Amino acid sequence: MKTNIDKALVSFRHLLEIMDELREKCPWDKEQTFESLRTLTIEETYELADAIAKESLVSIKKELGDILLHIVFYAKIGSETGDFTIDQVIDALSEKLIYRHPHIFADNTANTPQEVKDQWEKLKLKEKGGNKTVLSGVPSALPAMIKAHRMQDKARGVGFDWEQKEQVWNKVAEELEELKVEVSKGDAENTEAEFGDFLFSIINAARLYNINPENALEKTNAKFMRRFNYLEEQTIKKGIELKRLSLDEMNQIWDEAKAKGL
Repeated sequence: MKTNIDKALVSFRHLLEIMDELREKCPWDKEQTFESLRTLTIEETYELADAIAKESLVSIKKELGDILLHIVFYAKIGSETGDFTIDQVIDALSEKLIYRHPHIFADNTANTPQEVKDQWEKLKLKEKGGNKTVLSGVPSALPAMIKAHRMQDKARGVGFDWEQKEQVWNKVAEELEELKVEVSKGDAENTEAEFGDFLFSIINAARLYNINPENALEKTNAKFMRRFNYLEEQTIKKGIELKRLSLDEMNQIWDEAKAKGL
């Protein structure tokens, strides 16, 4: 179903008018800056990510609204400093989307999602004022796991990758053995370094098998929380302190949680 553009334009205009009013009259909104909004924007982005992970469409709609508010807010501040306006933001985005989709708006061909991604990365390097190196477009502030995945994907786009994805498991095994050696030596600094290498190789394996490591770990986090909560609930019902149970007793209740599909 296509977007009702006329209705969307009316709603967007109303939002911009509200933003103008808030910026002029609200004491809190008047004092906000790019920097003061930055951490709030990060928080809102994580709240959206959480809503998506929970598959809550009601929450996704709400959090998208919060993100849109921040976009409009930044654009309003940009217009006040004379640096950019919301229409310039939108026009630049439209221009970029058309340029990076030549298989839709020009004569190029891209028949698979991967071909589209490869084409996108190549075009980014060619853009005037765009990324000067393959990895320069990876934000330094990204969480480490997401950053590793993004760097590996960008490197793959220019051919820096395994010829066969199965080859990655040899690298994973190699990094694990190097980690075990440093653990046995008791060298904290080298152990940390090798642990990082091992994690990097596991993330690489996830990428090769089309698994988003962040999503995979978050699902495991949620599973652990459900099962641990069940473990805690059962001990409370029996009037037993959790720390008083043996590991075998805990595992027995843990297995009950697994059997219940938690």
